[in-house]
Amino acid sequence: MYVFAGLGNPGARYANNRHNIGYLVADEIARRYGFEEFRSRSRLSGEIAEGRIGGARAVLLKPTTFMNESGRALGAVMRFYKVTPAEVFVFHDELDLAPGKVRVKRGGGSAGHNGLKSITSHIGANYWRVRMGIGHPGDKGRVHSYVLSDFFKAESAWLDKLVDATGDAASLLLGGKENDFMTRVAYLAPPLAKAMKPAKPNKNEINEEE
Repeated sequence: MYVFAGLGNPGARYANNRHNIGYLVADEIARRYGFEEFRSRSRLSGEIAEGRIGGARAVLLKPTTFMNESGRALGAVMRFYKVTPAEVFVFHDELDLAPGKVRVKRGGGSAGHNGLKSITSHIGANYWRVRMGIGHPGDKGRVHSYVLSDFFKAESAWLDKLVDATGDAASLLLGGKENDFMTRVAYLAPPLAKAMKPAKPNKNEINEEE
């Protein structure tokens, strides 16, 4: 049994935010592999879908907590399905990678990502991170507004390819084929050189959602 967790913030307001790229990937994996429909499970603090990836049983999770409490949902799902951190793959946005670039690693720090901070505090650091590049706005003071703003329409050219390629290659994450996964995604969805100019900050944004 594996858990594939796509990180994001719940609700229509955040649906197209850069911070929600993990949700987009989870939806694509569910569609491509014929998972059951996502069901809200309040006891697990998330939306859950069960199915199979590459012949292995898997659970897809979209936490319904805000980003900085993602670990609460993932910890509950792991206890319920009795899986270990080594069987967990977390899909999340990554500022330090060019748009569309993907890297996979097991363990390590959070690099300031509040979702990863929460997860590590609940389950430890020995889980897999699938880092989905969204680029950096170029100014540390703009990071909050950048991740909580929507992808531009022009970005759909690389974003749609990336989400589709990640779904296509998802089975390669199992069985020690992480390098093959990265190679396949890069072939199907070549990354850009840099991010596009970010939108202006939204005055209604609040810190706990990041």
